Amino acid sequence: MTNFARPSRRLLPWSLLLVPAAAGIPAGILWWLLAPGGLNLVTRDPALASGSAPLVWLPRDLTLAGILVLAGCLLAVFLADGKRPDPQAALLTGLVGALAGSVVAWGTGVLAARLWGPAVDASANASIAFSLRAWPVLLLWPAATAVSVFVLELIGAGGRKGDAGRAGTADAFGAVK
Repeated sequence: MTNFARPSRRLLPWSLLLVPAAAGIPAGILWWLLAPGGLNLVTRDPALASGSAPLVWLPRDLTLAGILVLAGCLLAVFLADGKRPDPQAALLTGLVGALAGSVVAWGTGVLAARLWGPAVDASANASIAFSLRAWPVLLLWPAATAVSVFVLELIGAGGRKGDAGRAGTADAFGAVK
């Protein structure tokens, strides 16, 4: 009787999907704590405490953008370690997790503003309430992750190629006579 080996089933690294998605919760709370129109811990300017001033809207979006770019760079460090059995699946799972984390961060920040922020009359404009006006900001976490992984892989490949190239050239050409 012949024993046929089963093809190995590669499992997706689910932690690379779930951890960034769960990291969106503290990122969203941090966004509400730091951003103008939220708790406003960065500037502490009373003029920027309310979302009724249009000058608040861009810094509020940029605060979330900075948090998401930082999160993308941190995720890239974990993705580019090179010790994964299937790096492409890990990268794709990490990028989906980063997108989920961005959406969770946005939702958590808006929920934090509703729970702990003052009541806001947004009848004049929806942006008066703590919200996100520039939706492409949500793509910054996966974009920063992809670019950072690319740069880290280039740096790593350059270091490996340089070491192998130096050893190979000395042996290939031999001593000069």
